[in-house]
Amino acid sequence: MRMQGSERSEHRTTGGSRPNRPRPFSARWGWIALGGGVLLTGVVARADAPPALPPLVTPETDRAIRRGLEYLVRTQSRDGGWRHEEGMGRYPTAMTALAGLALLANGNTTTQGPYAPQVSRAATFLMNSSLKSGLIARPEEESRSMHGHGFAMLFLGQLLGMEEDAERAARLQEVLRRAVALTARSQHPLGGWYYTPNSREHEGSVTVTQLQGLRSCRNAGVAVPKEVIDRAMSYLDRSLRPDGGIDYRAGQNGPSRPPITAAAVACWYNAGMYEDARAAKALKYCQEHVPVSGTSGGRFLWGHYFYAHLYMAQIMWLSGEANWTAYYPKMRDQLLAMQEADGAWEGDGVGKTYGTAVAAIILQIPYNYLPILQR
Repeated sequence: MRMQGSERSEHRTTGGSRPNRPRPFSARWGWIALGGGVLLTGVVARADAPPALPPLVTPETDRAIRRGLEYLVRTQSRDGGWRHEEGMGRYPTAMTALAGLALLANGNTTTQGPYAPQVSRAATFLMNSSLKSGLIARPEEESRSMHGHGFAMLFLGQLLGMEEDAERAARLQEVLRRAVALTARSQHPLGGWYYTPNSREHEGSVTVTQLQGLRSCRNAGVAVPKEVIDRAMSYLDRSLRPDGGIDYRAGQNGPSRPPITAAAVACWYNAGMYEDARAAKALKYCQEHVPVSGTSGGRFLWGHYFYAHLYMAQIMWLSGEANWTAYYPKMRDQLLAMQEADGAWEGDGVGKTYGTAVAAIILQIPYNYLPILQR
């Protein structure tokens, strides 16, 4: 199934209908929904009754998550963005979307949860970054705008189903409608995308970012043209190598790229294609080529470690309990060992906002708050 017809992808294990919003706040934060309002419960007020943690999430993990989120909150700019990094981390749209996803993964919305103000400001920053063309980007990102555009669609699409203010929801809907139209216009005839919307090139990492962004928008009720999705899924088919990995660019016949392969499997799963032979082969490739232990003596053995595990964690979670149980404790302990004294993670040389957001998203997957990752 490719984003059409039966919504099997939305309820793989439950078999029932699941609204595109997180479950009411659990005892973790002591919030419950009450007829459209919020009631603060007494669950967290008792010092002798700590909130229950999901399976495999240890108290140490919970503390690491809180320290990471506190770092993100401390470093958010007044305008709602994250824009203090240098080098590859200077792309505020991508950094803000990823940091916002980390806060959503904690159970926050624009109105509920301890970091609701930060989520609201992040959403405002991204909506204010929407150009007349539909591109979600800031001027300094013109040379590499499409990664951030895709991540922004992913974040805002997840948020739309949680937004309680009708006027703000309408604005979100319009921003996403124009963003989807921009992505559709920018698609290469082969089905992929490149770093800028006006390019006639294509490559895998931008393509999977657009696919996940489109899926998030569609789940939130924003119309996504079927032909755009079909061409993009065909692009993944053209990029598949005999060993099960995905090439950097369709038709290039180069070596398989483990990080892009993990991202491609996430796209297949988001489309409900859990039993697809290509997805199964690519998953096996990822299990053999995306190691959890990515460092030796403090040095990375290969590049794009955080990027690869942003998607590897998703596909291990969505592929079933056995894979998740084998993966998460190792990844959890690896990330805890890599956390810095200020609560941040340095990610792939991109910066601390990126690394902290990705690490926090991975560690919080068991809380099951992000609609696109709900089993």
